[in-house]
Amino acid sequence: MTEPGALPLYQQISELLIRDIAAGRLIDGEKLKPEREMAGDLGIAVGTLRQALKELTSKGLLDRVQGSGNYIQAKADPASVYAMLRIELATGGGLPTAKVLDVVRLEKDTSLPAFGTSPFGFRIRRLRFLSGVVAAVEEIWLDGHFAKEILASELSESLYLFYRQKLGLWIARAQDSVGQGPLPDWAPQDFPHQPQTPLPLITRISWDANGQSVELSKTWYDPTNVRYVARLK
Repeated sequence: MTEPGALPLYQQISELLIRDIAAGRLIDGEKLKPEREMAGDLGIAVGTLRQALKELTSKGLLDRVQGSGNYIQAKADPASVYAMLRIELATGGGLPTAKVLDVVRLEKDTSLPAFGTSPFGFRIRRLRFLSGVVAAVEEIWLDGHFAKEILASELSESLYLFYRQKLGLWIARAQDSVGQGPLPDWAPQDFPHQPQTPLPLITRISWDANGQSVELSKTWYDPTNVRYVARLK
């Protein structure tokens, strides 16, 4: 049974392959395994795999040669719903998924950098996974003027995809500051570090297509299994 907010399985596989391309685990010109073998390795139906490969082909990341096979076509900026996600497994890539811990509408925390136009914001707390590995805890604040209510059950595992599809909001750019901070007390027991443990901390401000700051997020990640990567090509 698909979890609420989860991407369709074929799109999960497509995104996993895109992140492997971006991480250099799949290189330009590399021939993929035969489809039945590849589907078996992934534990999915061949039809689902073919849907994923069709999506890669439409994005210009795969050349499907009749009678020969499927060949990677790497490019500098692969289109992905996770294009702005900068954490990945230490081994590279990793399919992002997330568990929503809570969503509440609050007056903005005065300790946060200024963003947006509303005095209120939606605070979203999540536990982030990469290919099933517990990777990070996230606190995201979205400016409150975009909706009267946001339910946890509505959220996609890609918040930027949810913003586009449900709120008509496009995140055009973002700025990350990477430092260190204590893991917050609300971090769930699933996370492999105790609250107040100093961890790498990513603070991000995001802007919409009109140049208005609309979102602020904090991400504490597990440096044992996860790294922050910004590729310049």
